[in-house]
Amino acid sequence: MKDILIFDFDGVLADSLAPMLSYAGQVCQELGYPCTPTQADLEALERMEFSEYGRQLGIPEEKIGTFVTRNFDLFYKHQKPLPITPGLEPVLTALSAKATLAIVTGNSKRVVGKFLETYGLKDIFRIALCAEDQGNRVDKIRKIEDLITRPYSEVYMIGDAVSDIRSARKAGVKSVAVAWGHQSQQKLAAELPDYLVERPDDLLSLFAVDNT
Repeated sequence: MKDILIFDFDGVLADSLAPMLSYAGQVCQELGYPCTPTQADLEALERMEFSEYGRQLGIPEEKIGTFVTRNFDLFYKHQKPLPITPGLEPVLTALSAKATLAIVTGNSKRVVGKFLETYGLKDIFRIALCAEDQGNRVDKIRKIEDLITRPYSEVYMIGDAVSDIRSARKAGVKSVAVAWGHQSQQKLAAELPDYLVERPDDLLSLFAVDNT
């Protein structure tokens, strides 16, 4: 039986910090609430969602929807492909031979699809549930469990935010926090994930996958 490995997108698969800060600043300016977003704003989030990000930056509630959709548009129109986390491509290939891979993200289907197409990963990920799909993160984790009908041994949520750890716990699956994303290793460790890894290669050791 294979494990199910559910990956968050921003900060885990995609090294999207720089555009995330830049685009949010641009949209805040467009909406009339100029600011200079920093990683500290992402560190402060209890739920890693674009709507919560907008609230953190001072966008009023009636303009949160516009903030979210405008950020999605800018991500999709990004001239260069979002960079993949360094060292992750061979790790994903090796993991896919031993596990079923999926994505749960607050980003849009267009952005995720473009990323997977760019790096030749479309066939590696079985399912991607994105911002357009109904339900919160817990609902989406459970939906993936339902959609993958063949027997599986364990389900893991691999994320870079405390909300990923909490969602895994509520969904009754194991949490794997990664230290290379948008929230600090210290904040993630304080949330007591089942596992915490520092580098992509550590996922191979965690899941006993040989990449030689």
